[in-house]
Amino acid sequence: MYNEPIFLQPEYKERLWGGTKLQELFGYSIPSEQTGEAWCISGHANGPNTIKNGPLQGKTLADAWNEHRELFAGGSGEEFPLLVKILDSSKDLSVQVHPDDTYAREVEGENYGKTECWYVIDCEPGAEIIFGHHATNKQELERMVENEEWDGLLRRIEVQPGDFFYVPSGTIHAIGEGIQILETQQSSDITYRVYDYDRVGKDGEKRELHLEKSLEVTTVPHEDPTIHRTYTLEAGVRKETLVEEAYFSVYHWGLDGLSKELKPQTYQLMSVLQGSGEVLANGGSFAFEKGDHLIIPATMDSFQLKGQATLIVSHSNKA
Repeated sequence: MYNEPIFLQPEYKERLWGGTKLQELFGYSIPSEQTGEAWCISGHANGPNTIKNGPLQGKTLADAWNEHRELFAGGSGEEFPLLVKILDSSKDLSVQVHPDDTYAREVEGENYGKTECWYVIDCEPGAEIIFGHHATNKQELERMVENEEWDGLLRRIEVQPGDFFYVPSGTIHAIGEGIQILETQQSSDITYRVYDYDRVGKDGEKRELHLEKSLEVTTVPHEDPTIHRTYTLEAGVRKETLVEEAYFSVYHWGLDGLSKELKPQTYQLMSVLQGSGEVLANGGSFAFEKGDHLIIPATMDSFQLKGQATLIVSHSNKA
C-alpha cells in the first residue's frame, strides 16, 4: 500500500503576459522573465508533473493515474480530472471564455470543458479582474463584440489578496496586470479569446481570436455564482470552505502546531502558499515548504500535519 504523500515538480509555461513573480514569491527556477504559469498538479498531456519521491519517483502524474487508480479512490475517466496552477500576470491576460463538457467533447474532442476558480495570492494595489459582461441577450453581446465596445461590455472588479472567485464555464473573464493567483480547474487547456488588446505574438502577427466559438459558449446574461465561504476548526486545522460544486471542492487551511488525526474520504491535492511543516503518516515524516505541491493518496487512511503553514486543499467531486 502507498503510504506517503506524492510530491510533484511544477511545469513552467512562458507567456506573453508572464513575469518573474513565480521566482520571487516561491523560489521557482523559471525559464525566463516571461514565465506566466506554473502547472503544479497536472496530469494533462500539455504539462504533466513528474513525481519527486517514493515508489513512483520519476513517473508522471498521468502515469500514476493510468497505472495506479487505487491512489485516487478508483476514480473514473481517461485522465486526472483536476489541474492546479499558479499564474503571474505582469500584463493583462486576454479576455476569454471556456466551454462546458458537452461543447468540449462535441466540438474539440476533449474530455473536459473548463470550470475554474481563483484564489488571489498577491496583487498590486488597484489591480482588477474582468468577471462577466453587461449584455442582456445574445444579440446585444454579438453587437458589442463586433463594435469592440469593450468598456461598456466588460465587468471589472478590483481585487485584494485573499479574494476568491468561482468561474464556471461560459463566464467571460480575464486576470488583470499585477496579480498572482492559484487556480484550481478541470483538466482542460481549451481557451477561446474574445479580445486581446490587439497584441502581437512572437511571429509579429496579432494573436488569434475565437469569436464564433466564444459567442456560442458565453452565458447570457451573465450570472454571478453564489458561493458561501464558511469556517470550521477541525482536528486542530482552521478550515475555510471556498467552494463546493459539481467538479471540485476547494478549501483554505491554516496550520498552527500539530493537528489531530485527519482521515480524508478521498485523495487530496495540497498547495503550500506560506510557511512550512510536515506530513506525519505511518511512522514517517515528510517535510513541505512554501511552494510545494503534493497529493495525499486515497491509500493513506490517516495522517497528521505539523508546522506553521497556509495551504489550498482541493479534491475532485467526480467519481
